[in-house]
Amino acid sequence: MTGTAPRRLLAVLVFSQVLSGAGLAAGITVGALLAEDMLGSTGLAGVPSALFTAGSAVGAAGIGRLSQRRGRRSGLVLGYGAGVLGSLGVVAAAALDSVLLLFPSLLVYGAGTATNLMARYAGADLAPPDRRGRAVSTVLFATTLGAVAGPNLVTATGSLALAWGLPRLAGPFLLAAAAFAAAAVVLACLLRPDPLPAPRTPAPTGAGAPPDDGAASSAAPGLTAVQRRGLAAGTSVMLLTQLVMIALMTMTPVHLRAHGHGTQAAGLVIALHVGAMFLPSPLTGLWVDRVGPHRVAAASGVTLLGAGLLATLTPPHAVAGLAVALVLLGVGWNFGLVSGTALVTEALPPARRAGSQGLVDVGIALAGATGGMASGPVLAAGGFPVLALACGVLAAAVVPVAVLAARGAGDARYP
Repeated sequence: MTGTAPRRLLAVLVFSQVLSGAGLAAGITVGALLAEDMLGSTGLAGVPSALFTAGSAVGAAGIGRLSQRRGRRSGLVLGYGAGVLGSLGVVAAAALDSVLLLFPSLLVYGAGTATNLMARYAGADLAPPDRRGRAVSTVLFATTLGAVAGPNLVTATGSLALAWGLPRLAGPFLLAAAAFAAAAVVLACLLRPDPLPAPRTPAPTGAGAPPDDGAASSAAPGLTAVQRRGLAAGTSVMLLTQLVMIALMTMTPVHLRAHGHGTQAAGLVIALHVGAMFLPSPLTGLWVDRVGPHRVAAASGVTLLGAGLLATLTPPHAVAGLAVALVLLGVGWNFGLVSGTALVTEALPPARRAGSQGLVDVGIALAGATGGMASGPVLAAGGFPVLALACGVLAAAVVPVAVLAARGAGDARYP
């Protein structure tokens, strides 16, 4: 792909991410509150996060396989289409007060959130190896506008839902349906030629394969030891940062409401958090390309540890302090996602890249589901400070993972 095509395609991806970001924020902001109302239990408030992150695991696998066979465009459009159906299902479940409909709808909604994150790989397809960090970060940065606007529209969309005879908390999911639908239309019409066109040539074997030292594992056959270390490190960093971020973020609105703060305060804190997840992306991408992804991954662990400690020590009435902690949580997650994505992409040959990336994102989604599911019982049993401290300590494990992976690391980059 030559000329202006990569820049034009990157612009299309950026536009679609701006649209879909608002849909991504709906479940983050009110999912736990909706479940708490419908289920009548704080201990089960983490169920929505677990469900839509588990649904994103299924979506990531399907999007990855379809992208490998039919190109990035087909996979992304299908994923956003599923997000539309899931969002409308959540609205219907809230209107009917049906938990039986809510649970499967949240699973399908998760496919839309998976698509939003998997678009970063399409950005990496459009860039040479020494600029992949910046390409990934450009796509992530584009999510900022919609993702920050979404939580701040909780009141407006809630009023719209009430005007239509729907529960107030169904409003953000109406916005999600419209946002995902718009993103799907943009990609279907404008993402041409495909960043990763199909059919792909099967991964080389024999004389044409990358050299192996005999230690190839069944999970990554045909990769060198350095490439396998990069793949394992990138995956581990993203798994840990996702688990910690989802667990702490999901329970923050519940914690705020339990201490007398309204949904507007929760929406503002989550908006700042989501902004911090994506706003630093251009600088993070430049940092990854300049100093290497291992160092940025280590910085992720340190930042997330700081976020957990600050959230632990912040009094329940101090919304500003909690907002700062959630900003640090978002920044640490951004460091981990951009650096981890660069490590994974560099370790995989183009012929097997999309499918393997989908499997990596399955793991990320399952880690998020684990964090979401565990966060409710931990909050109910020990309180928010215990949850925050546990998240910070767990995040610190990212640092030794990054340090060990960096030792002996060589050139693991594929074009």
